[in-house]
Amino acid sequence: MARETLSTPARPELTGGRRVGVLLSHGITGNPTSMTPWGRHLADQGYAVEVPLLPGHGTTWEDANKTTWADWYGRITEVFDKLSAEVDSVVVGGLSMGGAVALRLAADRGDQVAGVVVVNPALASRRKDLLALPLLKHVVGGFPAIGNDIKKPGGNEYPYPKTPLKALHTFVQQWKPLIADLPRITQPLLIFRSADDHVVDSSSVPIITGRVSSRDVTERVLENSYHVATLDNDAETIFEESAAFVARVTAPAADVR
Repeated sequence: MARETLSTPARPELTGGRRVGVLLSHGITGNPTSMTPWGRHLADQGYAVEVPLLPGHGTTWEDANKTTWADWYGRITEVFDKLSAEVDSVVVGGLSMGGAVALRLAADRGDQVAGVVVVNPALASRRKDLLALPLLKHVVGGFPAIGNDIKKPGGNEYPYPKTPLKALHTFVQQWKPLIADLPRITQPLLIFRSADDHVVDSSSVPIITGRVSSRDVTERVLENSYHVATLDNDAETIFEESAAFVARVTAPAADVR
């Protein structure tokens, strides 16, 4: 199972002398494979980049069922604290569940987070079968796979072959408290949303944009990608626009236009 992580130091000679960090989180059945090309592009701009492997991932889907949201978020906060100690400012981002992780971090850490970038974030769903998760997770271990929703031929995020239901349930349980805390998010926010997504439906993004307190919110619709847009036809759009966003939101106040 692929588990390639990424950890690169800041190169302030490329960023006007400032040390800037970016922390990216993968999704619930994925691993850093879906994030490392994005991370490498940001690293090439001079940013310190961290793409960690979440507990229970990169091995087997049964392992994921032995972990919870607390384990994943705990890992992300550890990496965030380490990165924050090494740089002047940090932007957080993520794909799918990783987007929810990034939003949670922004709500919890306030001005320690300079900005947030999310790709097809998940914090709501119209799927009725999710209502049965408390029972289903004890009856069957996993749902059919949701990974590799990629339009580009040959794209592969090396996801789990099944969706671990116990793990999924711990994530779904976090949706309501996260939605309640969205007004605590005041940081600049960049949202990428695929027009055609077979994993996360269209209910999440309007909730986010309607509840955050951020005055600087940009929503970009990706017309030629499915859910794993970071490996899809619009990946370069994500890479380039997020790099520009990081540069803007971490610039000294006098430099912001």
